[in-house]
Amino acid sequence: MPPPIHRRVSLIIHTPTVGGRKLPQVFHWNDPDRLVQGFVRDLSESSHGVARFEVVERLEVDEFPVKADGFRYEPEDFASRWRRRSGFHQPDGVDYHALIRQFGLLEKVRTGQIDEAWLMAFPYAGYYESIMGGPGAFWCNAPPLQGTESSGRRFVIMGFNYERGVGEMLESFGHRTESILTQVYRDHHGPSNPWERFTRHERSHPGQAEVGNIHFAPNSERDYDWGNRRPVSSSCDDWYGFPRLTGARRIVECSEWGNGDIRAHHFWWYRHLPHVEGETAGLLNNWWAYILDPDRVS
Repeated sequence: MPPPIHRRVSLIIHTPTVGGRKLPQVFHWNDPDRLVQGFVRDLSESSHGVARFEVVERLEVDEFPVKADGFRYEPEDFASRWRRRSGFHQPDGVDYHALIRQFGLLEKVRTGQIDEAWLMAFPYAGYYESIMGGPGAFWCNAPPLQGTESSGRRFVIMGFNYERGVGEMLESFGHRTESILTQVYRDHHGPSNPWERFTRHERSHPGQAEVGNIHFAPNSERDYDWGNRRPVSSSCDDWYGFPRLTGARRIVECSEWGNGDIRAHHFWWYRHLPHVEGETAGLLNNWWAYILDPDRVS
């Protein structure tokens, strides 16, 4: 078992005040800190103790972040739009460079104060689920952040929504995982690409399902179909023995991963990611090393 990988996080929570109360309280949304605690715990447990995130900086901001086109919501205006569920500003995307400047993220990454940042806010904050900056940044479920090379190394900014739950946070992290591992194995094709094999499911590869991807369990017939009771043959257990894959298969269905619960499925999926020492074909057998530290990706 490889040693734990510790990552330092700057947690930036936007909780604007509306009528004297914070936005999560006005709309009875989740407590951001409790969400983060559950997310950190789930990643640690599902990675077999490898992923060790520590929030070393917590910043709570009483304002709406500015959009890429300069627009910024006013508190009562946003609340009115949310109650109507319509009229939200477009384009929705946040100004990442404004956030990076405001919170000095490049310098903090460069000096080792932090390894990444987690943004947490309300619906329509304009965040990508994940985005990567730094020299040589690549697609991480969003286009790479240009002009951030002074950080000296790659870093990820996660974007979370406290209206949703830990399961959705794990999903956002899952798309980060998919992007990074796709980059790791970009030059490997066919049987020499274990990541492609890991993500097989019954719909994409009939009779050859393995673990699936973050949207598709081994037996899913469509996106988010984590509650499908259809029994299929899968070699998901084989991945606990990576890199020695025997091809052993058994019948599985949704009771294995929580009967449709988003958080339970994602926890199950993470448990199967390779997490052992050593290398195969010049690449680490511990996939979490790349997921947690994208600077390791060549």
